[in-house]
Amino acid sequence: MSTATPEHIMQVGMGFWASKTLLSAVELGVFSTLADAPADLPTLQKKLALHRRSARDFLDALVALKLLERKNGIYSNTADTDLFLDRAKPSYIGGILEMANARLYRFWGSLTEALRTGELQNESKGGGEDMFAALYADPDQLRGFLSAMSGISAAAAHAIAGNFPWRDYKTFMDLGSAQGMVPATLARAHPHLTGIGFDLPPVKPVFEDFIAHHGLEDRVRFRAGNFFEDPLPKVDVVVMGHILHDWDLAQKKVLLGKAFDAVPKGGAVVVYDAIIDDDRRENAFGLLMSLNMLIETAGGFDYTGKDCQAWMREAGFSKTRVEPLVGPDSMVIGLK
Repeated sequence: MSTATPEHIMQVGMGFWASKTLLSAVELGVFSTLADAPADLPTLQKKLALHRRSARDFLDALVALKLLERKNGIYSNTADTDLFLDRAKPSYIGGILEMANARLYRFWGSLTEALRTGELQNESKGGGEDMFAALYADPDQLRGFLSAMSGISAAAAHAIAGNFPWRDYKTFMDLGSAQGMVPATLARAHPHLTGIGFDLPPVKPVFEDFIAHHGLEDRVRFRAGNFFEDPLPKVDVVVMGHILHDWDLAQKKVLLGKAFDAVPKGGAVVVYDAIIDDDRRENAFGLLMSLNMLIETAGGFDYTGKDCQAWMREAGFSKTRVEPLVGPDSMVIGLK
């Protein structure tokens, strides 16, 4: 007799129910509200402006999803949601979820079209404005996007600070630095380092505010430029986080070649993304991220560690290795 059940199929197929419940909770500020103080149903219904028909099921769904706790009718955050989804905490990662809610959720509704056409499905669809151009032209949208990038990079930045032999180097550059999470994390962890955040000119005030907030402006500075068009500053280590997957193969190779030219003999490049396992079976997040690049970019895709090592060797790096970071992220290191 078969032991097969449809449970896994249904869990994956209806997974958007749980996803949108969490995204709406972040949008409504559920976790930030409960970080101030646990509360009962009537209090939360009023504070969050929830309709009485929706409030109980919504909050209890978050309990069932292990995102909230409820004891004697009082709702509170879990340890994870209190740390990572309270907007008032520096550990907040909700920026990426806010972006998913505001943009990606609706764009992923066109995945089938993307699979059939190979064409992106975001703001740029049908010859619309380039996503990055639109984001960088609106200061409020840009701040939100850069904050989202900090959220998705924070854990990896701490792992890179602890796992890479920074004692052997003095200078670094974070290519596509966004708000500055990686430079700030590296500089704070290693007082001997000085660093550069390299990004487009509109990022400068956001970056400099973030670095000043962390008291690191004496060791971390911003360099404005386009990393395809402009020469890169000379440093000991080039870091590229969640950058390489945005681009097609030829562009990936250009960036790795420019990184090679920017570092001295003995220098290094550190590339991190949701690196797909070489057998392409285990890192579901990395493979789904690659589908997200299909939705979001003209030619971007995620890749395996073996792929990236081959591109690094082609660029001239003599030694390469892959090391896990946190969650689905790994780093590929190339030594010159």
